[in-house]
Amino acid sequence: MTETQLEKTKTQYLEQVERCKNIFVKKNHDYGTAWRILRGTSLTDQIFIKAQRIRSIEEAGSSKVNEGIDSEFIGIVNYAIIALINLELNSDEEISNAELVDAYNKHVNDTLNLMLNKNHDYGEAWREMRVSSLTDLILMKILRTRQIEDNDGQTLISEGLDANYQDMINYAIFALIRLNESEQA
Repeated sequence: MTETQLEKTKTQYLEQVERCKNIFVKKNHDYGTAWRILRGTSLTDQIFIKAQRIRSIEEAGSSKVNEGIDSEFIGIVNYAIIALINLELNSDEEISNAELVDAYNKHVNDTLNLMLNKNHDYGEAWREMRVSSLTDLILMKILRTRQIEDNDGQTLISEGLDANYQDMINYAIFALIRLNESEQA
């Protein structure tokens, strides 16, 4: 992988993150942090609903609700970041708008760095994958997360909840990049 490819990936990644963050900030303005009431299992299920809708649309080839799958991938990114934020906070702990944006940015940066490291090792294999495969990988990560949650967050050898949420974010952003590229082609 060349430095040019790495910069292109990083630029595209950050463009998609900015789309997600823009929606996150606007929804936070409209709804506040009502999502703080959700338990981790509920957040995982919200991500599942979004991924399942994507898969249903991919299999059917159409949707009856006038929203494409882009908005669902954005929702996966934002709910996974919410889950990461909630993992760090006590259930009754308040968070200001400024702290929320800082926490969002922190988790994006951590997840971006993870992606860059994995991308180096895997040689941008995701660019050759179908969007439907990325959807399936997200669904698999959700099922893994559910199992970890059912085990009270304990694992014997596997990565924890945070790593699975980060992978969901990265797969969703890869899908957004691929969808954006296909629109521009």
